[in-house]
Amino acid sequence: MFTPSRDEARQFLFDAWRKYRAGEPLEGLDRVAVGVIVLHPEYHRMLEDPDRFLDRDYRPESGEANPFLHLSLHVAIEEQISIDQPPGIRAEHDRLCVARGDEHHARHDLLECLAETIWHAQRHGTPFDAARYLGCLAGRPHGS
Repeated sequence: MFTPSRDEARQFLFDAWRKYRAGEPLEGLDRVAVGVIVLHPEYHRMLEDPDRFLDRDYRPESGEANPFLHLSLHVAIEEQISIDQPPGIRAEHDRLCVARGDEHHARHDLLECLAETIWHAQRHGTPFDAARYLGCLAGRPHGS
């Protein structure tokens, strides 16, 4: 399993955005990352300035969201949906799209549950719990 360092993960996002802006061909995860980045114009300027933002820390106590974490979780969700892993994630995504009436908001529901599940596993030193993740999603809004 590939486990990039913080800087490698950030550099991947910088590089994907640079390639897109330069009109270079995108393949694989670059294409996925750019699709996510395009939906987040609030991060475009940051991604155009790697010298300034590569090493920047985003601490919870500062109240500032970590844009790299946000984008990386979005990329992870795109991959999960594409392969339906964990099984049932695609159905939950589709249900939330209908309930929310907006795909991006539905994906933010997935993102929040994914982040919560990862946090729980890290805090308790346990493996990722797919049932917890799907259970969190099941508790999200249902259609009217």
